[in-house]
Amino acid sequence: MMDKHDITGVILAGGRGSRMGGVDKGLQNFRGMPLAVQALVRLGEQVGQVMINANRNLGAYESFGAPVWPDALADYAGPLAGFLTGLENCETPYLVTVPCDTPLFPADLVARLAEAMERENADIAMAAAREEDGQVRTQPVFCLLRRELLESLVRFTHEGGRKIDAWTALHRQAIVTFDAPGDDPRAFFNANTLAELHRLEQTP
Repeated sequence: MMDKHDITGVILAGGRGSRMGGVDKGLQNFRGMPLAVQALVRLGEQVGQVMINANRNLGAYESFGAPVWPDALADYAGPLAGFLTGLENCETPYLVTVPCDTPLFPADLVARLAEAMERENADIAMAAAREEDGQVRTQPVFCLLRRELLESLVRFTHEGGRKIDAWTALHRQAIVTFDAPGDDPRAFFNANTLAELHRLEQTP
């Protein structure tokens, strides 16, 4: 079995927060703590070390006690830029990515992705979940990656690629559906607006 100390986590907090009115998502409070801190606590129990990918308010993020790395790509290039930053600064064989705006992601996320990656001899393990319309969809910002994919991602992004799905499709993938009895149906709900964040905060 993959050891959690062989896995580095990266929290993706580098977006513009456009749908939140331009606020820095990772610094918005959820149940008394900034979203990025919620993610640090939740992910930190599942991996050996955690870093944060952020592009503004770097001092605030650094105060949370984890290394902070801005995008290597310019102009808020999206989550794939965070993948690239994570892989470039990862010193373990594996990297797992989570966004800062999904505070209820599973406490066994990494273990289940790792088990599927090993079982299927995959390069990438990606979460999937049932959404509000009843459809099961992949959640591409929740990925476990082999560090040796860095060269592939550098090439893809330097050629102008920005879509996660387009890049992950180039590699062997294991899809892990979090739809078992006991799985929280809100686990992958991402808060795109402050209203959504407050609504999620008020759910039991």
